[in-house]
Amino acid sequence: MPTDYDAVIIGAGPGGETVASRLLAGGLRVALIERELIGGECAYWACVPSKTLLRAPEVRAEATGAAGLTTPDLDWPALRDYRDTMIRHLDDTAQADQYRDQGATVIKATARLTGRDPWRIETDGRQLTAAHVILATGSQVLRPPIDGLDRAEVWTNREATTLRDIPDRALLIGGSAVGVELGHFLNRMGTRVTLVQRGPRLLDREEPRLGDLVADRLRADGIDVRLNCQADAVRRENGNTVTELSDGSSVRTDVVVLGAGRAPRTDGLGLDTVGITPREGGALAIDQHCRVTEDGLWALGDLTGIALFTHVAMYQGRIVADTILGRPRHANYTGIPRVVFAQPEIAAVGLTSAQAHDQGIDLATSELDLPGNLARPWTFETEPAGTLGLLADREHRVLVGAWAMAPMAGEWIHQAALAIRARIPLDTLLDSIAQFPTYSEAYLKAAERLDL
Repeated sequence: MPTDYDAVIIGAGPGGETVASRLLAGGLRVALIERELIGGECAYWACVPSKTLLRAPEVRAEATGAAGLTTPDLDWPALRDYRDTMIRHLDDTAQADQYRDQGATVIKATARLTGRDPWRIETDGRQLTAAHVILATGSQVLRPPIDGLDRAEVWTNREATTLRDIPDRALLIGGSAVGVELGHFLNRMGTRVTLVQRGPRLLDREEPRLGDLVADRLRADGIDVRLNCQADAVRRENGNTVTELSDGSSVRTDVVVLGAGRAPRTDGLGLDTVGITPREGGALAIDQHCRVTEDGLWALGDLTGIALFTHVAMYQGRIVADTILGRPRHANYTGIPRVVFAQPEIAAVGLTSAQAHDQGIDLATSELDLPGNLARPWTFETEPAGTLGLLADREHRVLVGAWAMAPMAGEWIHQAALAIRARIPLDTLLDSIAQFPTYSEAYLKAAERLDL
C-alpha cells in the first residue's frame, strides 16, 4: 500500500537527526517531527551548554595550578553570552531550513501513533502514513516526591544550563553525572553548594573507588557532600527556602537543583493504540537492530533505556538508518565511554568489579597513582593528582573495564574503550609504545601491575 513517507521520525534530538540525515542521503522520503527544538535536549539544555559553561572555570583552575601563571578572572556575562551563542539563542530556524533544503518535511508539533499496516501518525492536525516510524523522543527529568518541593525555586538541567544569574546558595539532589557537573560549576562560580546523595557514594553506577575519589575532590573544593542522605521536606522560612534532610539537619538555599535521574518519554505517543506496552520504568524493548516490531517500528536513544548518552543515541541512529537502507547491522554496546566533565575529568568504560563478578569473570585489577608514576602530571600542573584503574579478564587476557580521574581523561579513556570493544590482547597492550610524556603512558604502567 502506498504511503506518504518512507520514514517518519518522531523526535529530532541527536539520534533522530542521525537517522534523518542518513535516510535523506539514501534518497528516502522523510518527515521529521519535533515538538520543541531540532537538536533536542543535548544541544540546548544539556551536553552543549553544560560543557560550554564548565570550560571557563576549568581553564581558571588549570591556570592556577600551572607554573608561571596568575589566576585569570571569570567574566560571567561574557561566558553567558557565549553559552547563548552555542545554544543558538534557543532558535532552531536554521536547522529546520537545512532539513527542508535536503528534502525533508519538517513538522514542529507533537505526534502520536494511531494505527499500523501501514503506520499512521497524527500530528499538527493531519494524519501521515509511513513504511517506517522511528521513535526518538528522549527522556524527562524525574521529580522526587519531596513534601513542599513546589514551594522552592526548582531547577532541572534546563534551568541550570540556561541560568542568567549565579545563585548564592544551591542544594543539589542526586550525585549522578548531572549533580556532579552542575555542583562543580556552581561551586567554581562562587555558589555555596550542598550536594545530597541518598546512597553511600557519588556516581554509584561506577567503581566504588572512583565515587570515593570524586567525593574527596568535591569536598576539597568546598562542596558540602552529604552521602546516605536525602531531602525529606521543603519549607519557606523568613524569605528563605529551608530543606529538611534525613540526617536531621536542614539547609537554607536559594535554589534546589534536581539531578536524581531521568525516565523515558513515552507519554502521548499512542503506543497503546498499536499494541505496544513499555517495560517497567517506561523504556521500549528493542532487538539488536533497534526494532520495536518487525513491521517497521523502531526506537532509539533514551527511550530504549540503554545507556542514556547522546553518543549511544547517535550510534543507534546509525544502526537504524543502515538497516532500513538495506545494510543491516547489529548493535553492540560493549565499551561505551562514560565521562563526567568536572575538573579534573572523570571517565569510565566497560564493566565495574561488581558487574564482572556477576558475570563470573576471573578478575585482575590494578590502580595507578599518576603523579607517582608519570612525568606528564608534573609538567601539566604543580600539585598534580590523578588515578587510573584497570580491570582485566585473567582467563582471556583482555581488558573488561577502566576508570580514571585526571586531566583530559575524557579524551584518553577512548584507548581503553577501543581495547575493550575490540578485545585487544593484553600482550599487545603490554608491547605498546606510548608518547612521552603523556597521560596515555599510564595504560602500560597500570597493565604491568595486573596480577595475571
